[in-house]
Amino acid sequence: MAEVMAEVMAVPGARGNLEKVQHVVLVLSGKGGVGKSTITTELALALLHSGKKVGVLDVDLCGPSIPRMLGVSKHEVHQCDAGWVPVCVERLSLMSIAFLLDDPDDAIIWRGPKKTALIGQFVSDVAWGELDVLLVDTPPGTSDEHLAVLENLKKHRVDGALLVTTPQAVSTGDVRREITFCKKTGVKILGIVENMSGFVCPHCTECTSIFSKGGGEELAKLTGSTFLGSVPLDPLLSASVEKGGDFLKAFPESAIYSSIRHIADTLLRNLEP
Repeated sequence: MAEVMAEVMAVPGARGNLEKVQHVVLVLSGKGGVGKSTITTELALALLHSGKKVGVLDVDLCGPSIPRMLGVSKHEVHQCDAGWVPVCVERLSLMSIAFLLDDPDDAIIWRGPKKTALIGQFVSDVAWGELDVLLVDTPPGTSDEHLAVLENLKKHRVDGALLVTTPQAVSTGDVRREITFCKKTGVKILGIVENMSGFVCPHCTECTSIFSKGGGEELAKLTGSTFLGSVPLDPLLSASVEKGGDFLKAFPESAIYSSIRHIADTLLRNLEP
């Protein structure tokens, strides 16, 4: 890990790399395992298919899963005069610590200052170019990484945060704390997404609520937040992200396609002045 940190600190550095980024959206979750990175990935692809220029900044330093979900985990990043050049996936720009590791099984055993330094590099020294939307996939909770992202983005406008939960009370309870975090740090809540909202049978396409139902929508009502929509469980989506495929392109008739498209369209409307 020392080699990675040495490489991080050696990046030349260039300010203003977010100057041509129109909108910055944080994707937050109160706990792990709610499918936050999956929602980020599918939402990015939906925006891309809508004709938008999209970037994804993966600051989940200890669990960088988005490169694998997009099928680019073995790629490397290169440098230009402005800093790192993000990996391009079907016109989608992606930056993640996974691209800096020699071994994908390496564990990131860093204290807060090192994490903060790397996030600072990711924010200031990635040559994003022109983007309509930059999605920032954060780790679970409200920790050093979240504060580092906000601190480093304070010179740029952060449009707000999208919160991901599952229907169970244990998940919505954690999202309540995430809502409190947003209010205390002045981050606008763009909406709440309920993931794993029922199971879609691969044979009859019937959706069964294997967890409790409606927790995300009820939480949105109680907190005065916008409920963006529900995304069901689908084995086809699990298989797609395992292979690094584009689920939305492969299964346009699926319930998840409709859900993600609705969420993406609603988010875009909320972002536009």
